Amino acid sequence: MTTANQGDIVVGVDHSAVSVAALRWAVSEAAVSGRQVVALRAWTFEPVYDLGAAVAGTPQTVADRERQQLEEVVGEIRAEHPGVAVRAELVEHSAAVALEEASKTAAMLVLGSHGRGRLLKLLVGSVAEHCLREASCPVVVIPTRTVPEPEKEAEPVAEPAAAYYPGPLL
Repeated sequence: MTTANQGDIVVGVDHSAVSVAALRWAVSEAAVSGRQVVALRAWTFEPVYDLGAAVAGTPQTVADRERQQLEEVVGEIRAEHPGVAVRAELVEHSAAVALEEASKTAAMLVLGSHGRGRLLKLLVGSVAEHCLREASCPVVVIPTRTVPEPEKEAEPVAEPAAAYYPGPLL
């Protein structure tokens, strides 16, 4: 499925800002460790569930759109960190299964959290939850709260010293 090599850092990249933050974190880690980064995007063609797929019309159109969006994100990150090898990889499968499979040959799996669903899913997201339970390598989850909201970027607000953020419940 994925062509990650032993020692690569595999990052799940979807359409979210937190997945871009996860990719940036992974590239920073790779710059220090000397590893390569694989930016992995999984996609499926399910017009019944995905309005974008229904509008696109064909699986090839969806794949082309997903590839273009992934290449744009990876290109931006490559420009920021030209000394780190970052490879874009598109896989036709569910994100959870594609990332679990990629973890079998990866040194590390890096994901963004989404905070949807029940308690653990509320904290990390359903794909991240699956990977925390099933991955064959260490998993790093970048919390959504680390990604600034566009309107908050202009004026950083000081966080109270006594702020408490619970970690994942494992």
